[in-house]
Amino acid sequence: MKKFFGLILVASLGGFAAVGITNLFDKKDQTHFTQEYLARYTSLSENKGHDFVEVAELVTPTVVHIITSINPTQTEKDGQRDPFGGFFKGFEIPQQRGGGSGSGVIISPDGYIVTNNHVIDNASTIKVVLNDKREYNATLLGRDPNTDLALIRIDEKNLRFAVVGNSDEVKVGQWVLAVGNPFNLTSTATAGIVSAKGRGLNLLRDPRNPETQYAIEAFIQTDAAVNPGNSGGALVATDGKLIGINSVIASENGIFAGYSFAIPVNLMKKVVDDLMKYGEVQRGLLGVQIQDVTNELADKEGLPEVKGVFIGKVTENSAAEAAGLKDKDVIVAIDGERVNSSNELQEKIGKKSPGDKVKVSTLRNGKPLDFEVVLKNKEGKITITKTEKIESNKVLDCEFETIMREEKFKLKIANGVRVKKLGDKSPLKKAGIQNGFVITSIDKKSMSTIADVKLSLEDHKGGVLLEGINPDGTKGYYGFGL
Repeated sequence: MKKFFGLILVASLGGFAAVGITNLFDKKDQTHFTQEYLARYTSLSENKGHDFVEVAELVTPTVVHIITSINPTQTEKDGQRDPFGGFFKGFEIPQQRGGGSGSGVIISPDGYIVTNNHVIDNASTIKVVLNDKREYNATLLGRDPNTDLALIRIDEKNLRFAVVGNSDEVKVGQWVLAVGNPFNLTSTATAGIVSAKGRGLNLLRDPRNPETQYAIEAFIQTDAAVNPGNSGGALVATDGKLIGINSVIASENGIFAGYSFAIPVNLMKKVVDDLMKYGEVQRGLLGVQIQDVTNELADKEGLPEVKGVFIGKVTENSAAEAAGLKDKDVIVAIDGERVNSSNELQEKIGKKSPGDKVKVSTLRNGKPLDFEVVLKNKEGKITITKTEKIESNKVLDCEFETIMREEKFKLKIANGVRVKKLGDKSPLKKAGIQNGFVITSIDKKSMSTIADVKLSLEDHKGGVLLEGINPDGTKGYYGFGL
């Protein structure tokens, strides 16, 4: 039977630059490394065995312990810390439920840190503890539930940080090291091998959040021991370079039981770039519903080979439709690189941006055809957008926009979403809120993205408390009913 992932595939490396951090992930431009530091990584590049002593010495200072405090009201509302509500039995988000503890990886000398979204989700405060026990309060710069990644920052300079590798070059069977803080045990290293690539666990699609229809899952699977508290920690190769961010374990009881899963670092690069520049991830969409080609599907659809990714439906007005792709085409390659599963296809498109051109190689009735597809965003445009309208809730009658990182620093806030335009019938306007008001929290829950605002207000009934910054810079508190 047809069982399509209702995906609209995502998007891209919008460049590796941000204000103050040019070419963050470009090894050739990492001038902030000392020669000695670079030399140690160079010496490790020839490490073909599994002696991890020097690797651990080099990587451990780049991994931090993250401790969060959770808003009690939100905790009671959600019932538990797991953002997916225990919906997916058999897999666990390796974070301590009540402890608010996880890990993170320093990716620049001036305090930028990558972690999992579920580590900081609903956090009212985020504390970072370095390997040398120094403690800092961190600022949340942005997060992406669709990849379970978040970007935070601490106010410090000259930090040791991870050298980013290339997850596309990772091979099944190679040795890897996982570094994190399981059970609040600081700086723990475990070793294993890569067991598989491109694993999809269907963990990130939250039925309560329509935005997660764009979730990307292409995990690196390893047998390195990962336990609660390891979330957001580093997965590195024998040359010491970061290849993944540890995220999930396969377990029935929440304790490591043989396999763990990490987000590929090449996907992390795209997410971090977008969060730095735009405050949210800019997703380019192919616009297809897909499923893996299996023996059963091949027999049913009369496909000559069991390979590739089957297009069940091309979305109307999508990039795929504009390029000429059709229902029942089989995608076999993206930009000349073979794809044989939905997860592989998601990951490759997931590193592209709106407006990017991709070569999609297909089989149609067994005959090869190539298409040049210009990816679109979810509004059907080929440009980067920073403004969104909550059209599904007419009661709100308003538009919102994200806030750039520099403006957050100026306003001295960790997060926020601006009210761009209020309609005459908007309850926000009736409550006294003006255009330009920055919402920092709703009912004491922090607002970081437009999707956060949508989820908090769209189906809400009863009283609402909005806190934030007025256009004149003063703090504002507004209550109204929905």
